[in-house]
Amino acid sequence: METALLLTFMLFVAELLEAHIQRAPTLLGVLERLNHYAQKSIFLLFAVHPGFYFVLFVVMVTGILNISMIFLVAMKVFDIFYKLELLKKVFKERLVSEAFAQMLMWRIPSWYFLLGPVLYPSLLFYALT
Repeated sequence: METALLLTFMLFVAELLEAHIQRAPTLLGVLERLNHYAQKSIFLLFAVHPGFYFVLFVVMVTGILNISMIFLVAMKVFDIFYKLELLKKVFKERLVSEAFAQMLMWRIPSWYFLLGPVLYPSLLFYALT
């Protein structure tokens, strides 16, 4: 039980770090930050997702791969690849509809960046217990 709590807390810290790195007032700001990392190196872009690597580490160390853990890994993978697709559409192809361009300028509430640090560790704890 204490191992599950420790791993959950460590994922919480990794998710807080990830949220801090990606925090911006708008979705366009988040994408600009990620694009900045991608321009330097694609590996740097992947490195700003420490929660993903920690979840993979937990799967390998514990050997637990139940439905909850698979769902957690899938959510992290889809999160990264969705961001990559957005970066490609917005900054490389520049194919953005008028409605989507307006959505990119919407203000993101400050609590929104705490969804990851709450959701992912909760799922991990559930998967480990």
